[in-house]
Amino acid sequence: MQHRRQQRRLALSALALAAALPFVSASALAQNFPDKPIRLVVPFPAGGPTDTAARIIGQKMSETLKQPIVIDNRPGASGTIGTETVAKSAPDGYTLVMLATPTLLAPHLLPRKGYDIFKDFTPVGNAYELPIVMVVNPTALPDVTDLQSYIARAKAAPGKMNYTSAGNGSFGHLSTELLKNLGHFDVQHVPYKGSAPAISDLLAGQVPMMFSDMIAALPHIKAGKLRPIAVGSAKRVSFAPDVKTVAEQGFPGFDASSWGGLLVPAGTPKDVVAKLSDALKGALADSTVQQKMLGAGTVASYQTSEQLTSRMQNDYAKWGKVIKDNGIKSD
Repeated sequence: MQHRRQQRRLALSALALAAALPFVSASALAQNFPDKPIRLVVPFPAGGPTDTAARIIGQKMSETLKQPIVIDNRPGASGTIGTETVAKSAPDGYTLVMLATPTLLAPHLLPRKGYDIFKDFTPVGNAYELPIVMVVNPTALPDVTDLQSYIARAKAAPGKMNYTSAGNGSFGHLSTELLKNLGHFDVQHVPYKGSAPAISDLLAGQVPMMFSDMIAALPHIKAGKLRPIAVGSAKRVSFAPDVKTVAEQGFPGFDASSWGGLLVPAGTPKDVVAKLSDALKGALADSTVQQKMLGAGTVASYQTSEQLTSRMQNDYAKWGKVIKDNGIKSD
């Protein structure tokens, strides 16, 4: 009888030890993290705003974490190809992805991918804002100096004026369609395959207006070749302080902000996520990082994991409605 009791005690002790092992392992992982290089997947080509921001931020985070952060560009399908590789990576904090707004909205526009952005990832924190600006060709529209004069011009010729964007379902396309709905005017969309050819024809006067990201438009604004008439974000931006927001020009609450944030695979230990989030927060608080990002047309903007989770949910619903209501489909 006593032998059986001893056997039972040994069995229970073994079970208790086995149950405790995952917690010990996770705790040890967090305590030692990171002890090797970290991979940051950028699901867009090198040289773009997401890539540039990731390199600036990653370099500073690596100083805090005392491990290299290696940028891995995996472009394609609005960022979903690279993002899927991270969804299938080990949840240990050594693989991150820089999620940008187009990738968040991709499920509304593209065939279903092999991951769920809300179930398969844990947000680390918001990293940057990418302001968009409504610009016109001043030769094609010499009398258009602000948003209201543009809308008046459009209403005078319903459906006859054009605007361009980086493609069907691009953030510039969605932002213009939202503004059209709110302002009750009609202009026709002329999509291009990317921002560069769209701006090229905008400069040539082939199309008179575009909602562009600041990185692409700013050099031409400074050269006087494009005229900014409204900023899409809720607040004015420091590198174009005289340009009023859409909200200031008759559309309170209008906020078309593209952004980027870091995610890790779901199941990554909370302490590891916290370490990464703290390193991100510290990097974005650095004045040199802020200036470098402004020079690239992005704005350093930290939000916690919880805040980014809420933002993702809100933007997914908001822009999903715009896509559905306007019957927008990807190229």
